[in-house]
Amino acid sequence: MLQIIGVTAGYGRTEVIHDVTIEVPTGQAVSIMGHNGAGKTTLLRVATGLLPIMKGRVLIDGEDVSRMPPSQRVRRGLGYVPQGQQCFPQMTTRENLQLTTKKQSDLDEVLDLFPVLAELMNRRAGLLSGGQRQQLAIARTLLTRPRLLVLDEPTEGIQPNVVADIERVIVDLTRRGDLSVLLVEQHVGFALRSTDRYYVVKSGRVAVSGEGGASAVTTVREAMAI
Repeated sequence: MLQIIGVTAGYGRTEVIHDVTIEVPTGQAVSIMGHNGAGKTTLLRVATGLLPIMKGRVLIDGEDVSRMPPSQRVRRGLGYVPQGQQCFPQMTTRENLQLTTKKQSDLDEVLDLFPVLAELMNRRAGLLSGGQRQQLAIARTLLTRPRLLVLDEPTEGIQPNVVADIERVIVDLTRRGDLSVLLVEQHVGFALRSTDRYYVVKSGRVAVSGEGGASAVTTVREAMAI
């Protein structure tokens, strides 16, 4: 679904990622892990079109989108949930969701994924907890019917029960086979439980990669510690 092939990118003349290749197969979830400054968010900005590349290629579903702006990538099925539990705080939960669609059937579908939001539809988003706002941000993006969902640090600063809910949603959606997920995350256990494959990025390069699952925890932690 997504291929980042031999990509070098950065800011000004400074290279942040160097000759990186990452693939997200159709219907699978892939995590990118690493410490702050490793280049994770730069990779997401490359994938979404928010940062131009210096060399290499970015493909979505086999189409070269390397020079396409974010809006065109969205039309090709990309949905992006940035870091920070972003919402429109003065609007209600319902109004935040209705910015994307007013079809009740679509709203019911995302509320089935995040049942807590159904109880908060008339509450202003700014009064929700951080975890509730994160669920709202993901639900709003899912209403665009993406084929590739890109998540930047979705568990940052939120309570464990909400982390478990987000993990459940990622696993459920990818099992259906019609959604791929690219996840940037520092929470190693969550990332490996919820994704099929992982990449550890260090100093702008892929240090190690492999299949997800609990058996990979030691390998990932050792790679991040080096």
